[in-house]
Amino acid sequence: MARYNQMCPPENLNIQEEGEQCSIELEWQHAEQPGPPVLVGITLAYLLELGRRGTGRHLTARSVEFIHPMGDVQALEGYFGCHVQIGMDRNRLMLNRDDLDHPFASYNEELLEILTPALDRTLEERQSRLTVSAKVKGILSRCLTRGRIDIQIVAFELGMSDRTLQRRLTDEGTSFKQLLTQTRREKAIAYLADPSLEIKEVAFLVGYEDQNSFYRAFRSWEGETPANWRIAQEHCRSALVTE
Repeated sequence: MARYNQMCPPENLNIQEEGEQCSIELEWQHAEQPGPPVLVGITLAYLLELGRRGTGRHLTARSVEFIHPMGDVQALEGYFGCHVQIGMDRNRLMLNRDDLDHPFASYNEELLEILTPALDRTLEERQSRLTVSAKVKGILSRCLTRGRIDIQIVAFELGMSDRTLQRRLTDEGTSFKQLLTQTRREKAIAYLADPSLEIKEVAFLVGYEDQNSFYRAFRSWEGETPANWRIAQEHCRSALVTE
């Protein structure tokens, strides 16, 4: 599902299995704004519900994390059957690894063998239309909070050498440094639009361990501090509402 989901809606499902748990992290593709909180909640709830209905078992999550406030946390904990954390740096559903081994009641091996090649061809055609720059920004958006990220890490994820990647970016009229700056700027503006996030949290979310470095970078992008930019945007929104 994580593989073919990217052909339709704008979110990515990043799955990692480790030990007794499975992590499913939800991220938006090529978006300047974070996904709507209600859609994030519905997507993670849908994944658990799919498992419940498919296997015929009342599966529960190990934990659930959300970036933004999600309303009635107690109701969410009742649905997911676990502790729900708000204000985290990612939207993530943690499952029991063993639950992934339960077969679906509707599993049809012959039908799957018929559909998979067609889905693979469609996915490959879609990915081939993406520029290298777009692919790099997608990886950067996903990895900003992991700390220092360089061209070698991105090149590895794309299955090419860092020299080849830099050459491909040069052919497209850009560079790794420019794409990193663009991604940070777009993400910073999107996060600052959310009043529930403190500026130090925004700095971390766009890959700055030092808040002062983030302030200097933001001034160079927008000509003012993050705090002043946020205030100006709030005044603009208030003026529009008044009109």
